[in-house]
Amino acid sequence: MFSKILIANRGEIALRIIRACHELGVKTVVVYSEADRDASYVQLADEAICIGPAAPAKSYLNIPAIISAAEITDVDAIHPGYGFLAENAHFAEVCADCGIAFIGPAPESMRLLGDKVAARKLVEKAKVSVVPGSKDALENEDEAVALAGKIGYPVIVKAAAGGGGRGMRVAHNDISLRSGYNLAKAEAEVAFGDATIYLEKFIVEPRHVEVQVMADNDGNVLHFFERDCSIQRRHQKLIEESPCPIIDDDTRQKLCKSAIRIIKEASYVNAATVEFLLDKDKNFYFIEVNTRIQVEHPVSEMVTGCDLIKMQLQVASGETLQLKQKDIKLNGVAIECRINAEDPARDFAPCPGKVEKFIVPGGMGVRVDTHIYQDAVVSPYYDSMIAKLIVHRPTRAEAVTTMKRALGEFKISPIKTTIPAHMKILTHHRYLENSVDTSFIEQHLG
Repeated sequence: MFSKILIANRGEIALRIIRACHELGVKTVVVYSEADRDASYVQLADEAICIGPAAPAKSYLNIPAIISAAEITDVDAIHPGYGFLAENAHFAEVCADCGIAFIGPAPESMRLLGDKVAARKLVEKAKVSVVPGSKDALENEDEAVALAGKIGYPVIVKAAAGGGGRGMRVAHNDISLRSGYNLAKAEAEVAFGDATIYLEKFIVEPRHVEVQVMADNDGNVLHFFERDCSIQRRHQKLIEESPCPIIDDDTRQKLCKSAIRIIKEASYVNAATVEFLLDKDKNFYFIEVNTRIQVEHPVSEMVTGCDLIKMQLQVASGETLQLKQKDIKLNGVAIECRINAEDPARDFAPCPGKVEKFIVPGGMGVRVDTHIYQDAVVSPYYDSMIAKLIVHRPTRAEAVTTMKRALGEFKISPIKTTIPAHMKILTHHRYLENSVDTSFIEQHLG
């Protein structure tokens, strides 16, 4: 096991990693921007180094500054968390060149699975269904229109290097496809520095279901069952739960085994999430692999009792996974609500500022992952998520009831948060009846 690691991230994930490290006897170093000088994780890490101003490009995305901090503090490894540099293959290569372990996959695996076109080809080789679409990157809008004529509208154009909903446009006819193609291409160039675009059939009223996996250097791959992430707004998830409430055990096994085949085909090591769309007939189609730990990993931890961050550290240090698949049992239901500093009444506009009241819920089956505290300041420079509220109960009905109770206890002011929106979702009859899809927010909550 490593003796000391650097955490190249901020917020609740930095604190989550610190806790896992300290339980394993691993010392921690955090890097922070000037805006995060008073953050809770800065106080709880063994060492902390300021790496620049608030702007991410000058701090959390500043590879030379992060590597310098790692070398000064003599760490064995770097954990990238999620976001920022977590899926940056170049950063992983720089770590390797400097003799620092990267707690994540190899750069080659990251590039392979991060390229959506290459990933589709790999998945087809693994004999897993993909959404019908382009085999290769599209050369121009005429090629996109011709392919859409073959597979039928609606279609969706996507950035090959995309993620987080950027570089994506849905089209229902030739005119909207031509416009969407050019908009997606321009957005992809700005967001990822890569304007490569491909096209897929747009699955109507799908559910978004993903499988959590972990792989070691000896070829062992485990799954931790699936999460339903269908409650999302503009491709950004709001609520996640495990297990998916509408699939049976047979479909679950097929889904999870498909995820494992993909990871093995890619010779992948460490944590990953394999994402699928589930249609009305419960057919599932691969969409992408996220080559990092995800925001919603706690729901998988709660229903399996496995600490995924500790497992990341163990695998990255060269240890073999001690668990066998038969040891991982699905126990109860877990739901996670992302608490964002946003105002639902103003189209979820960001709401940074000082937190003057912060009362955290508790009780049986309640977990809160957060770096916020009373008098903390929510910065306008970073992602608006300030907490994750997770509940774990024996049944879905009990989990929903506990979540509503916990949301009612969670007091954050004067800034606005997504708590009222979560309350509306959890009391909506379609959510309670398991009759939702990825368009639920737009269709039913405006």
